[in-house]
Amino acid sequence: MHSAVHDTIAAVWRIESAHIVAALARRVRDLGVAEELAQDALVAALEHWPQDGVPNNPGAWLMTTAKNRALDWLRHRQMAHARHNDIASDLEAMEAHVVPDFTDALDTAREHAAIGDDLLRLIFTACHPVLSRDARVALTLKLLGGLTTHEIARAYLVPESTIAQRIVRAKRSLADANVPFEVPRGEQLTARLGSVLEVVYLVFNEGYTATSGCDWMRPELCFEALRLGRMLAELVPQQAEAHGLVALIEIQASRTAARTDAQGNPVLLNQQKRARWDQLLIGRGLAALGRAEGLGQAPGSYQLQATIAACHARAPTAEDTDWARIAALYARLSRVAPSPVVELNRAVAVSMHEGPAAALAIVESLLQDKAFQRYHLLHAVHGDLLQKLGHRDEARSALRRAAALAGNEKERALLVQRAQE
Repeated sequence: MHSAVHDTIAAVWRIESAHIVAALARRVRDLGVAEELAQDALVAALEHWPQDGVPNNPGAWLMTTAKNRALDWLRHRQMAHARHNDIASDLEAMEAHVVPDFTDALDTAREHAAIGDDLLRLIFTACHPVLSRDARVALTLKLLGGLTTHEIARAYLVPESTIAQRIVRAKRSLADANVPFEVPRGEQLTARLGSVLEVVYLVFNEGYTATSGCDWMRPELCFEALRLGRMLAELVPQQAEAHGLVALIEIQASRTAARTDAQGNPVLLNQQKRARWDQLLIGRGLAALGRAEGLGQAPGSYQLQATIAACHARAPTAEDTDWARIAALYARLSRVAPSPVVELNRAVAVSMHEGPAAALAIVESLLQDKAFQRYHLLHAVHGDLLQKLGHRDEARSALRRAAALAGNEKERALLVQRAQE
């Protein structure tokens, strides 16, 4: 019985925790304190629900309990700090809007407290540029994904203590920098949105192709990224890149079932059984891409990548792929968001459209970049092109180099096999 209640609490927490932390952070103006107060509400649920039963509206119960904890905290702080005016006004506002009925509390809170705005503030705070990329990812998964520290550590194959330290440091950095709990406006919003979208995409990429470990994919991270992306697109519906990112993730995620064989080994795109692609996700992705295009904004990186993914999704077979358009889209992407990885992907498209010799010139120029030489897929593509051109010994050497640099065990095994073949 208690096990079932605990499962219910975990499920409710995963859904409601971001709303609760966001609502509290607006009131107490401290992300660390907000999370602690939300955790107090979770502990209260773990204590009371097994004995008293699960409330009719468990999310409302958690929200109201957390707000009461925040009210107590503000009262204590008010007394300790000799009635600061801003705290006093917060306290008066909260006391005027305490909702005692658990059944109706969450609906009332969503009507009057603009939870959507609170969530948007939380996303932009957790992804603030003052934090390192790794810290932003960890904090976002903790606060918005509702993942435990243990779950994040397991997903990224790092010690739990490392993730815990990242999260603690991140909250301390936000407090030390006096980062306001607010949504930036105007040009600042556009600039900061890039940081938020990057975090969601990083989470998805780690789930889609794990950088290390023995699993080719980590679907739970793909799911979290998809959930965060959809949430963000709803919160900023006039931002085309948010819809572009959702479109990209939906379409990429549609291939999940086809990307591994029965033994969990990788299956590359041109060898996948397209009947196993999830048509519902593809449809959702194309609809999101349509929303992005309908806003009439200049296509950004995510919208262009989603358009490329859509080309693959619309092709009934690998042979039907419009590689000419894909190569042109990558050329456009390289102007919007230039990077060696984009150029490498363009080389693959050029190879399929114009032949391996044309692509080899692009790859050989990339091989001059010493930093990029550590990227295993550069050598994998190089080996593939050399093989197609009949340079077998050089191809084998390039593929072995790729295997040596690969961090994922499944990917390394695939590259070793290709080198042997």
